[in-house]
Order: sequence, then structure tokens, then C-alpha cells
Amino acid sequence: MSTATSTAPAMGEQQLLGRMVILIGGSSGIGLETARRARIEGAEVILTGRNAERLQNASREVGARSVAAFDASDPDALAGFFDGLPDEIDHVMVTAGGPHYGPLLEMSPAGVRAAISDRVVLGLEVARHAVGKMKSGGTLLLMGMTGGRRISPGVGIASAATAVMPPFVAALALELAPVRVNLIAAGFVDTPLSASILGGGLDERREQLRATLPIKRVVGPADVAALAVHLMTNTAVTGATFDIDGGEQFVE
Repeated sequence: MSTATSTAPAMGEQQLLGRMVILIGGSSGIGLETARRARIEGAEVILTGRNAERLQNASREVGARSVAAFDASDPDALAGFFDGLPDEIDHVMVTAGGPHYGPLLEMSPAGVRAAISDRVVLGLEVARHAVGKMKSGGTLLLMGMTGGRRISPGVGIASAATAVMPPFVAALALELAPVRVNLIAAGFVDTPLSASILGGGLDERREQLRATLPIKRVVGPADVAALAVHLMTNTAVTGATFDIDGGEQFVE
């Protein structure tokens, strides 16, 4: 008879004590909130982003080990960042990048290629450069969306881009094993990015979601951060997609 073993931390123990967590896109929103949650759980964090000033502010807020300002879509800059990391790392989360919306017939061929491949290419490049430094059982976390699963004129190419991510993550999980790879698929999350997209319509959107979502509240960055930390610590999970949208995809 075999006896199952568990790697779950003891009650009250910091779940990421002594771990190194990299946030690609960690200067605000979901990335910054995940860094904050990881620090509470005992991790050291390194933040990256495009805006150096915003990164420094984020670093002071969470007590980051270091920051690096660069465009994650630049392959050379991304490679240089990972080459320069001095220690082994445990977990990498990629929140950089975003969805592309718009009528299909109005998109250029280059725009279509970018919309479908941006997050896949970024995830693959991060995996390529990170895997040699990641400890066995470490985690690569990528971000996707649930809203793009609905086919509609307003969503356009985003539906195709959304559909690509789960099988990509599953295939990557097999190639990177024993490093684990998972996808967080979010709906509307109340972040500075959402505010910049919606502008004056933000409050109306919040009220609509409070009225229609089964959870009767708006999903925030802390909700996604809690899921991210769980996926970093649950060593039985890989190749999976986890929805976090408060039930939005079922009621809209």
C-alpha cells in the first residue's frame, strides 16, 4: 500500500517563504497586487515594466528585491533580463500585454497576426529564457480572458486569440515539465488598465456588474492575486485554465 504525501504548508506558515517570484508587468494592477500578496507570503519579488518611475513607486510599496524597466515584447531586452538574474527563480507570472478588439474587416494583416499571437509569443519567449533558471516544480503563470469566448461584432479577433491560449498552455506544460504552466482567464477586473479603457463609463460598468454577477460585486486585482499565489503553491496543478470572472461569462 502506498502512502500519499502532501506539500501543503502548515496552518499559519508563509506559503512562499524563501521563494523568488518574477512579475513581468508588475508595476500596477494584477501584477503589482500579486507581488504584494507574494511578499505577504514570504517571497522575494522582482518587478518589470515599461515605466521606470512607476516601477520604482511599486518597488517601494511592496519592498521588491529589484526592478527592471524594459518592453517585454522586445526579445533582446527580455533575454537580457533573464540572463542577468543572479539566482535560481521559483515562479514567473506574465501580466504584460492585453487584448485586441475591433471589427475583423478593419484590421490589417499585421494587426491580425499581432492580436492572435502577442500573448502566445510573449509566453513562449518568457518560457524559453526562464526555464533554465527555474527550480523543479516552479510555476509559469500566463494571463488570458473569459470575455473573448463570446462571439460578437464588438469582440472581433479577441475570440480567436482567447481560444488559442488553453491548448498552448497545456502543450507548454508538457514541454517545460517539471516546471508547471497554468493560465488564469479573467473577466473584467477593476484595475487602472480597465479605468483607462472605459474612461467615463467605468462607474456604469461597475454598477452593471454588481447588479448582474452571481457574486454581486466586482472582481478586483486581489482576487486574481489570491488565485495566482494558490497556483504557485499547489504543486499538483499544471496545464490548466482557471476562470476568475465572478460568473460574468454566464450572465452577459
